Parts: sequence; structure tokens; C-alpha cells
Amino acid sequence: MASHGPHGAMMMNKRKPKNFWGTLARLFHYMSGYVFSLILVIILAITSTIFQIKTPKVLGEATTEIYKGVMAGIAQQKAGFNLSKFPINFGKIEHILLIVAGMYVLSALFNFFQQLLMTRASQQTVYKLRKDLKRQMKLLPISYYDTHNNGDIMSRAINDMDNIAGTLQQSITQLITSIVMLVGTLWMMFTISWQLTLIALATVPLSLVIIGIIAPRSQKAFAAQQKSLGLLNNQVEENYSGHLEVKTFNHEEQSLSEFESENDKFYKSAWKAQFLAGIMMPLMTFANNLGYVAVAIYGGIQVSHGRLPIGDIQAFLQYTQQFSQPITQLANLANTIQATVASAERIFEVLDEQQMTQTPVDVPDISTAKLIQLDHVQFGYDGQDLLMTDYSLDVNPGEMIAIVGPTGAGKTTIINLLERFYDIKGGSIRLNGQDTRNLTREQLRSHFAMVLQDTWLFTGTIYDNLKYGREDATEDEIIAAAKAAHVDEFVRQLPQGYKTILNEEASNISQGQRQLLTIARAFVANPEILILDEATSSVDTRTESQIQHAMESLLKDRTSFVVAHRLSTIQDADKIIVMNHGSIVETGNHEQLLAKKGFYADLYNSQFSGNVTI
Repeated sequence: MASHGPHGAMMMNKRKPKNFWGTLARLFHYMSGYVFSLILVIILAITSTIFQIKTPKVLGEATTEIYKGVMAGIAQQKAGFNLSKFPINFGKIEHILLIVAGMYVLSALFNFFQQLLMTRASQQTVYKLRKDLKRQMKLLPISYYDTHNNGDIMSRAINDMDNIAGTLQQSITQLITSIVMLVGTLWMMFTISWQLTLIALATVPLSLVIIGIIAPRSQKAFAAQQKSLGLLNNQVEENYSGHLEVKTFNHEEQSLSEFESENDKFYKSAWKAQFLAGIMMPLMTFANNLGYVAVAIYGGIQVSHGRLPIGDIQAFLQYTQQFSQPITQLANLANTIQATVASAERIFEVLDEQQMTQTPVDVPDISTAKLIQLDHVQFGYDGQDLLMTDYSLDVNPGEMIAIVGPTGAGKTTIINLLERFYDIKGGSIRLNGQDTRNLTREQLRSHFAMVLQDTWLFTGTIYDNLKYGREDATEDEIIAAAKAAHVDEFVRQLPQGYKTILNEEASNISQGQRQLLTIARAFVANPEILILDEATSSVDTRTESQIQHAMESLLKDRTSFVVAHRLSTIQDADKIIVMNHGSIVETGNHEQLLAKKGFYADLYNSQFSGNVTI
């Protein structure tokens, strides 16, 4: 197997399935549309293997024919006949060799077609599985992403899917051919000589002992190797991404020392893993050769006494050599299939997650001039107490609503509820008088655009990133948005202008330029409601001024929710929502909240007396 050999199987088997047969049945259900292809694959695989099994016996007949001719010639010479050549029937030998060649060709053709059919069936199956997973990821609630790290999700979507693809394509046919090869070879050996077969089988327990002793240790060693490799890669990645900090704080020597330590651990674990995996086959070959020698000695005795033809001994020796192969393959396949079923189980866990519901609620529409209304809203994250018990807020078109509070106060909770990343537990949130739960999420979110502190730009041209805000935007609209956000000036200075490709994490432009691009993208979207997370940290004064000016232009005559980090920027907000420990503690405008001398007043006074951010 190309990717699922003994080494690969041992490395993959880091987890075991909880429900092996149930998951296996569910996986094969995905292949139900290819039942005919699978039946044909099985027939072709069995036929191909049978031809491989039969050829040594047929080839042995040619050896026997030559042996007969040689022995007959020797006998005639002893009888006094003068022979120019031995009476070997080359016509019959040629006929036998043609049959053998034909069997090899047919075996290769059957094997080719079964691989072709199996590749198509396996890739189509994984295609459907991958499509279902992608669809499910789209329908999962935000809470799933909040409770699962990106690495785990990526591992399921890529590594586990690749494991399944490789196993379906290779291991199923190899499982069939190994079983047929094992049974067929054993049968052919018995048809030649049951005594020789018992001698050959005497080495099987020794082979099983070798596998039983080495395989588990090799598996553990490969797991340790992978763990060391992960730690080593992590350290290399950290040092590479933070090379400026490493140099600035004079940590080069320490980093090198840590690398050498991890590299040494990886070397030792890798050496042990490769050594154990490397001695498996030599020991198996040694055990097999013991049987080979015993068969050769006993078979020679049988031939010398005329009890067996020499061609049968030749065939039997070939069967002895190939008999151990399916045993080793089946041992490795058991490991591979177990790891693959575990991968399938991890994917099915995602597919079984509860999807976002789109159940309309019995809340009547009302006629109102208010754009957004929070009406006696109750909310709490799953498994936690309610953070909002009875909160109401009216938002008029064009108003700015600021959300403030200390770090970790839960300022994004309001945003999560407005865009239905989470659903409320009670009350109602209305958009233009209609409960947002009676709108599809796509309809609701078409009214919003977001500019967040953590910029997100994908690998592609600057133009495509701007167009992401609204796919039907014209080039003129995109250029106008770029000019309004102070993007056009710096983009035109780039060698390829708007065709400049942003690399991974858009690190080939500055932080401030990335932020200006996200503002321009929001301009392109031209939303009715804007969600803005102030993001002017870590940029120079001129860029900060540009960002502030672009934000002001974007906010003009537009309803907005602004997550504020500097209270000086939201003093003119129409309403300020003050949060602490996940709950809303105050609501009002700047003057009203200062007059209350409550939590907001404390935040404001502490910020302007030295603490610059909240």
C-alpha cells in the first residue's frame, strides 16, 4: 500500500473507535450507491488473486517436464544410446509458458480494473462525506466553534478525511486479496503435500509471536515520534513567527538550546520507532526462511524417492515464500482499519452535532419607526445563569449605540444576539418590527456589516477582498469605497495595485493598511447597520488618524453598534450600554451615566486618570 503500510498504520493508530461496527456500517452506508461496483471489485480482486496463486503450480509443470526429459536422456545414455540432445518436450513447455504469461497478463488486467473501480467508488464516497461535513459546518451554531479549537476541526476535515480515502481505496481490496491469497495458497499447498504443508505451518506461531511482541512496541514508538515531531514543529513555528522578539530579547542561545533538546528527543524516539519497524520484516523473513529450508530438505528427499515431481517442490517453495505475506498484511490492516474507523467516528461526531434551528416564533410583527428593538430580552450561555434577565432597548435609524466595559465583560454578547450567533432565551429582538427569529439568518445578516479589531483578509487580490463585502458591486463602487476609506492611495503605490496578492494573514501589508481594507470592505457592503470594534492600537499616528476619519465617514447617517475601547471616542453616542461580568449594568448617554456616578463614571474617571484602555 502506498500510504497505509506497516509504518503508516502504526503511526495512525493513536486512538481507537468507541463503536467500531456501528461506525463501520455507517461508513459503508455512504458507499451504498456503489454496491454493483464493489461487487465487481471483489470479483475482480478474487479472480486476479486466484491467477497469481495458480501460476506457481502451472510453472512447476514446466520444470517437471524439463526434469523428465533430462532424466529420460540420462537413462538412454546409460543404456548406450548416442543422444545429440535430451528428449525434452519443448512444445509442451512453450504451451505451459504461454499459459503462465496469459495468467499473469489477465491477473494484471483484473487488478488494474478493480483498482480503477475502487478508486472511483472511494473518491466519490469521500467526496460525499466531505460535502456533508462542509454543509454541516455551515449549519453548526457559533457555540460549537467557541468550544472546539481550530486545529481539531481542521484535523477532522483534512487528516481524518485523508485516512478514510486511503483506506477505502487500498485496504478494502487488500483485505480481500490477503484473505484469498492466504486461503488459496494454503489450499494449493495441501493439494501438493499435506506433510510439507504442516512443516511450513510450523513457523506460523513464531511469526505471530514476532508480530505480537514488536508491533505494539513499534506502535508506541511511532506515537512518541509523532508527539516529539509535533513539539519540535511547534517550537520551530513559534521561533520563526516570533523571530524579531527572540532577537530583541537576546533569546537566540536559549531558543537554540531548547531546539537542540527537542531535536534530541525526536532523534531518539524516531530512531527507536524506525528500528523496531525495520527489524519486523527481517525477523519475519528469518522465521519464513526456517520453514523454507525445512521444506526444501524434506521436499528434496521426497523427489529423490520419486514420491513428488520436482515441479511441485518448486511451486511449493514459492507458496512457502508468499504464505507469510498475507499474514503480515492482515496484521497491519487490522491496525489501519481500526485507526480509519476512529477517523470516521470523529467526522460522524461533527455530523451528529445539533444544527442551528430555524423555527419561527409566535411573535406578531408590529408597525414601528424603531429600526431595532430589544424587548424584555433574556439570555444566558448554555449551562450558565442568565446574563440578561429583562433588558429592553430601542434603536432609531441612524443612532450610534456604544458598548463599553472592562476586558472580558461580555461586550460581544450584544453583537452575538443581534446577528443571531446565539438565540435569546426569552423576550424578543425585532428588526423593523419583525422578530429576527422569523427571518432566516441570511436575511437578517444582509442588513449588517462588521469591522472588527482582529482583521480578516483571505489570500487573494486586494480587489477580491474588497468585493467580498458585496459580490455584485461594480468596479466604480469598489474604487469609490477604497477612496472613502483612504485605501486607494496606498494601493496604487503597490507594484500591482488592486491586483496585489495578499499572502497568508496579509502580512505583506501593514496592520493599519489591513484595518483600512476592512473598513473599505464595509463601505462596499453599504450596510443598513454597522458593527464596529475600534481598532486603532499598534498603528502610527497618521494611520490612526486615517482609520478614525474612515470610520467617521462609514458611520455617517448609518445605524451602528460600536464596541468601544477608548471612552473618548463614544462620548457623542446616542446610547451607551455598560457591561460588567457578562451582564448589562447601565444604559444611557454620556452625560446621564456620568451623573449617575456609577460603574461607567468609575471607568471614565479611571481611564482619564491613567488607564488608557478598558
